[in-house]
Amino acid sequence: MNTMQVNGADVGLNRQGYLTDFHSWSKEVAMVIAEEQGLELTACHWEVIEFLRGYYEEFETPPSPKQIIFACGKKITGSDKCKQKDLKALFPNGGCKQACKLAGLPRHYCHSC
Repeated sequence: MNTMQVNGADVGLNRQGYLTDFHSWSKEVAMVIAEEQGLELTACHWEVIEFLRGYYEEFETPPSPKQIIFACGKKITGSDKCKQKDLKALFPNGGCKQACKLAGLPRHYCHSC
């Protein structure tokens, strides 16, 4: 198991860089992961990340890309015409899989994306 330091605390990661514990996530953890991936998080990113976390917490599975687009699409594009390519443009290193990583969802749940 790998770890990363965030605010003086060790955060466990698996070999693919996903958190090993959903509850060890914080906004600071997401910002460190994003920085490592060369991604600057905007309000749109946070909208998707918070939606993913809330959905996972309630259903113990990630939402599909269609569910993400339906819930967050207007904020992503500013219109009702959001598509999966818009989600991938927001998260260019893997679309919703990258979003899942930033949201602290376990890797084995993010294969549906």
